[in-house]
Amino acid sequence: MRAAAFLYPWDVVGDPEAAQRIAGLGIRQVTLASAYHSTRALTPRHPRHRIVTARHSAVLYPPDPAHWAGHELRPRVQDWMPGPDPFGEAARALAAAGLDVHSWVVLAHNSRLGTDHPSSVVRNAYGDPYPWAPCIARPEVHDHLVALAAEAAVRPGARGTELESCGWYGMAHLHAHDKIGGVPLSGAAQYLMSLCFCPVCCRGYAELGLEGEELRTAVVRALEPLWAGAADPAGADGRAGEWAAVEALLGAGRAAVTRAWRDGVAGRIRRATVAAVRAAATGGFRVLLHADPAAHRCGPNAGVDPVAVFGYADGVVVPCGGGAAARADALAPFAAAPGAGGAAIAANFAVVSGMGGSPGTLAADAAHAASLGATELRLYHAGLASDADLAAVRTALAGRSAR
Repeated sequence: MRAAAFLYPWDVVGDPEAAQRIAGLGIRQVTLASAYHSTRALTPRHPRHRIVTARHSAVLYPPDPAHWAGHELRPRVQDWMPGPDPFGEAARALAAAGLDVHSWVVLAHNSRLGTDHPSSVVRNAYGDPYPWAPCIARPEVHDHLVALAAEAAVRPGARGTELESCGWYGMAHLHAHDKIGGVPLSGAAQYLMSLCFCPVCCRGYAELGLEGEELRTAVVRALEPLWAGAADPAGADGRAGEWAAVEALLGAGRAAVTRAWRDGVAGRIRRATVAAVRAAATGGFRVLLHADPAAHRCGPNAGVDPVAVFGYADGVVVPCGGGAAARADALAPFAAAPGAGGAAIAANFAVVSGMGGSPGTLAADAAHAASLGATELRLYHAGLASDADLAAVRTALAGRSAR
């Protein structure tokens, strides 16, 4: 069972022991960030620093000016690491340690882009902008994400790519000094708060027979009792129950229109993005999507249609936290989908104890994921984990190899 770990270039650059240490975990692949959102990250073993602050979304390599000529939106370049190409420097060190390097590209999650171009972001039913969430229905955003994927994915030394947030982003977002938890919102309410009402999306709803103002009014009306403290109709367990709760809040007809518009937009951008990566790559380059089997879900693991996704992508990376039932709910739709045979279905496990991961149960969790149809493992995140966490990962992977 192929195992890969996520890594940032700053975990490797400047640490001559990093690549061999990662290879010693027993993994075959590193998924290395080439385009990433803003973050503050711990580097618990680096000889020169303990905290890296990536102040804004950026590419971690030198972008090609010719590639971006004529584009309204362009990527920012990082300035918190030494050297012009930290991705390339880290990739070379990892490859020299015997590891396959695949790029890790974050797409529709970019606070700097939203700050610089406020007209290009998701706007909720109340008119509030989400600077971290470019609206993928807008032509300039579509063009930007396709161009970014083609350049950031196919870096020298990369043998494949994993595309994160290749779809809708919404309200949910880790943010500095967050203060939005005063009214807990279920997944259904999060969906309503993530619907976009920019002019492009309102035209899209209207083309499907639902005026944007009617939908906006319905969303505000559905959410108003929640702000007053009423119980959130969370619905039955699982993703199907979550969508049933959306229909209960919004009405089945209106809910269907939002899904038709958003599914169409997301499907088009995913296909265009994957096609652009393939056009830029040489043969054998794998393209995987970070994905959720519930098409209505937003975020880094953007919702996809399991029936269609293997028709254009080589596989999916699926979040598998939350226990056995949640894992089954996430993996089973992909394993049962047409075209799943031969596709990569990578079960993604958090292995950082301090961030809610469970490296001590990795062997059992991976075995359960395999029984559900997972063909590969992803480990989040080798650079952030403590020495004890990494030791648990080594033990788990060694045990699986022994079988």
